[in-house]
Parts: sequence; C-alpha cells; structure tokens
Amino acid sequence: MDIKQLECFIAVAEERHFTKAAQRLNLVQSGLSQTIRSLEIELGGPLFVRTTRHVDLTPAGTVLLKEAHRVISAARQARLAVTQVHGLAKGQLRIGSIQSLAPFVDLPASLSRFRSKYPGIDVQLLLDGALSLLDEVDEGRLDLVFTQPENVRVGMTSRMLACEELVLVCASTNAFASGASPTLGSLEGKTFIDLKADWGMRRLIDRSFSAKGLSRNSAFEVNDISMLLELVARDLGIALVPKSVAQSRLHDTASNAIAVIELVDDEAPCWELIVAYKGRDGKPGNKVTKTFLSLLVSNTGDSVQYEAEG
Repeated sequence: MDIKQLECFIAVAEERHFTKAAQRLNLVQSGLSQTIRSLEIELGGPLFVRTTRHVDLTPAGTVLLKEAHRVISAARQARLAVTQVHGLAKGQLRIGSIQSLAPFVDLPASLSRFRSKYPGIDVQLLLDGALSLLDEVDEGRLDLVFTQPENVRVGMTSRMLACEELVLVCASTNAFASGASPTLGSLEGKTFIDLKADWGMRRLIDRSFSAKGLSRNSAFEVNDISMLLELVARDLGIALVPKSVAQSRLHDTASNAIAVIELVDDEAPCWELIVAYKGRDGKPGNKVTKTFLSLLVSNTGDSVQYEAEG
C-alpha cells in the first residue's frame, strides 16, 4: 500500500464514481480501476460495491477511508516539515549591527536560538558604523542591519525596534548630578566623551546641538559604550546616551559612580533603532533572513515582527 493508492481510493470513495474520480485525479479510468483492484488484492477483500450507476463503500472500505485520510494528512505534514528543513539546511545569514543594541534587542540570544534550529546556516556578524553598514546592505554584502533610521537607502524596508530619549550621564561627583534638569544649552562648552564621528548616536547629538546653534567640546572619542561610561565614571567628561543603555551599564562602571539625569523634556534628542533589509512588498528577499527576523528576541522576550508598516 502506498500514498498514491490511498489518494486514488479516497477520490473514488468521495466521488462514488470511477469516471469522476479519474477526472479529479487526471488519470485514465482504466489505470484508476487497476490501482483500486491492486489495493483490494493487497488488503484481502473488496472496498467498493460496484453498480452500473455508482459505487458504495463496503464495511472494510468505510474503515479504510478514515485511516486513509489520517495517513494522507500525516504525509502532507511530513512533506511540509522536510521541505522547510531542506529550505534552511544550507545557506548564509550576514548581519550588520551598530553597538548598543542591548537592552533593546538581545542579539546573542537571537543568534543562539537561530543556530540551534538551523545549524547548517553559516552566520556572519559585522559591527560597524551606521553609514558603512547601510552601504553593505545596499550593495548586497549584508542581509540585514541594526542601525538608526537616517539615510536608509531606497529599496530597503525598515522596522522600528526602539525609540528612546537620550539622557545625560556624568560622574556622581559632577555638579550636574545634584542640579536641576539640564538643557542642551547648559551643556555647551562642557567636555564630552563621544562615540566616533560617523556613528549614528554621535551624529544625532551633533545635529541636535547644531540645530540650536550650540557647540560642543568632544575631547574623547571611543568606539565602545563600556569604555565611554568608564571614562564618564572617572569624571573625565559627560556624555549623552539612551536612558536604557545608561541604566543597563551602571554595574559595569567603576564603583557604580555614574549619575543618570534626564534633560528638560523638549530638549532631549530621540534615539531610534531599526532593523533594515532589502526585499519586496515589505518582506525580506530570502527565506533565511525572514526566518531569523521571526526569531529575533526583543528586550521583553517577544519576537519582533518583520512586516513593513504602511
């Protein structure tokens, strides 16, 4: 007994007519009749009562029909499962990211979950500045990138993952730690510890000050948030970072010596995090990217939806 025989049997049982069943299966009637006869011989008895006008199921045929439906359904599920596995059995996933995804996105957890489910996929990760990463996606060298929304290229789809105001971080002994909520103007002329000039967060801060005609003294440039906060903790300067980032890194700094201070409400620049990729109709262009995004772990443990809005 095989799947083809059961499919033929189900068609005859449902149509109650060999000619109609043959048309449904796109088979010649003689071939269908031979298949049913072979099945009856194998099972040791008739499955249909044949008349000149239609066919009826025998008691044995009635029993077989229920089991045949179950077997066909299981076979379809098995085909689907195997197809899905084969679809991701081999391939490559190339991810680009700015730093400071945590606590908004748990990228290590997402990569671990993906690797455990699809061990045959080669995963590559590149950390760099926003502009360079977007160039890599645009030119097809990366499949997706975690970055800021500015300068997303034509033909890319982006999905917002986080939007948060920047806060001032300074040493707990700094005068700002015990004063009133600062404005951007009150920070002019102070010594800043910044990320590199081509990084999205740095450009956001520079634009915010420039828009108000203010200047800054960027005395320290680093490419790592942890180092930035360590320098702040030593009172070597102040910095602006997303609030969640500042709070999540407090325990990594020297003696927990950092104060986190919110700016006056209408003064705080808003830092945004997106995932961007190329595709069609708002969906990723390949199955590997789509599958990874469906497994993406956010700060709440939820999966991030990849569909484009609007």
